Amino acid sequence: MALAFDEYGRPFIILKEQEQKTRLSGLEAQKANISAGRAVSRILRTSLGPKGMDKMLQSPDGDVTITNDGATILEQMDVDNQIAKLMVELSRSQDYEIGDGTTGVVVMAGALLEQAERLLERGIHPIRIAEGYEMASRIAVEHLECIAQKFDFGPTNIEPLVQTCMTTLSSKIVNRCKRALAEISVKAVLSVADLERKDVNLDLIKVEGKVGGKLEDTELIYGITVDKDMSHPQMPKQIEDAKIAILTCPFEPPKPKTKHKVDIDTVEKFQTLRQQEQKYFDDMVQKCKEVGATLVICQWGFDDEANHLLMHQNLPAVRWVGGVELELIAIATGGRIVPRFQELIPEKLGRAGLVRERSFGTTKDKMLYIEHCANSRAVTIFIRGGNKMMIEETKRSIHDALCVARNLIRNNFIVYGGGAAEISCSIAVEAAADKYPGVEQYAIRAFADSLDAVPMALAENSGLQPIETLSAVKSQQIKENNPHFGIDCNDVGTNDMCEQNVFETLIGKQQQILLATQVVKMILKIDDVISPSDY
Repeated sequence: MALAFDEYGRPFIILKEQEQKTRLSGLEAQKANISAGRAVSRILRTSLGPKGMDKMLQSPDGDVTITNDGATILEQMDVDNQIAKLMVELSRSQDYEIGDGTTGVVVMAGALLEQAERLLERGIHPIRIAEGYEMASRIAVEHLECIAQKFDFGPTNIEPLVQTCMTTLSSKIVNRCKRALAEISVKAVLSVADLERKDVNLDLIKVEGKVGGKLEDTELIYGITVDKDMSHPQMPKQIEDAKIAILTCPFEPPKPKTKHKVDIDTVEKFQTLRQQEQKYFDDMVQKCKEVGATLVICQWGFDDEANHLLMHQNLPAVRWVGGVELELIAIATGGRIVPRFQELIPEKLGRAGLVRERSFGTTKDKMLYIEHCANSRAVTIFIRGGNKMMIEETKRSIHDALCVARNLIRNNFIVYGGGAAEISCSIAVEAAADKYPGVEQYAIRAFADSLDAVPMALAENSGLQPIETLSAVKSQQIKENNPHFGIDCNDVGTNDMCEQNVFETLIGKQQQILLATQVVKMILKIDDVISPSDY
């Protein structure tokens, strides 16, 4: 290190190491990229499966999140490396498209990168490795279709859907209540599903949570919950056969948009102004009464005089309801959102069989339940839990279960979990490698070895001997020609995933393999890392 001065006499330091610093390119760049991708994969590896560990993530402002959901962990990690960011986006893509398998897809990508590094060291060109991986992924995806089984279900036979959702929930914190939560998730999805078109709109399912109670108190409400209470404590707490006016106009006199000033110098003028204001309120309330409304839900607030008048006119009201909640209420009750009192007509009223106010615990927190709606295609899953972190993790778990149920309605083919599908694909890819005469067969064999990473991680996280367990299951699959054998993570006593009812969706597993292969191919083709200081 040496100190020098520029032409203006300002000191600067010359570092000797600066001369030795070179830009990464070629094999060095590829190895550095692989190392970055594998580092991300190693973080998630211990979170895979029903016995996977959780991660505690602390945000810059001190908020703590405890989760084992791959997409959430990577989303909240502060990642600077551009290759590591590709792995984050990989997990996010799986979450957006499928909703489940976000940890497995990153573990698989990490295993593919590890095998690619060994092939690079043996002098195989990265393009040939990428081509071999592409061939192997096609073989694996086709094999998955061969071993997949069709799942028949219907509105009266929901057990297959419940079993598949239970597999998803078994790897979460909430696994002790997985049966109840899986049933709630399936019933919610079937309530909003269009089985003829095989379409599910998850926006119609609202997931709400409130601290207090226990996880077992989580319930499915065929309607909407609003975190509000009646605007006046003396208003009725329960309304049957409610006709609901949904308003986005405030209960207050109109205000001029320009700057204004009113001089009141006599009592008579004040009385006139007050009477005029009261007339406005009277007209608004009377308009609601005339159209037959028995409950008013307003996006805006209203002052004490309007509140007092509503109570005396026996017209219950709820104020400060959010725009998203208003839309859900309108969908559920079959009503229309009314922007002006002049447009309020009986046809625009929503209808609900029961509207009730419910209080919780000693804090007397209140919520409004709107149930037995005219259009039952909007439902709410209401979660209870001991603390905020538990509720947030339960929300993420239920989101995964909802996505799995939706995927099965779209495509009702399943494969067996517990690493059974990966082991079966690994055997099929290994057998197909000999049919390819080129260098690609090395990459195809490496792909087969990479598929073993998922069952190996499952065994490791379950406290089993990973190599010994995997070898035993693999030989059992080959001997009996049965793709149902997987890792017995829960120590049930059988490796048959069909008996254990451990299922995964076919499209979820195919998406995992395809996405992981695409990202690894992209990383292998990068042979130069150029930063802004290099040009």
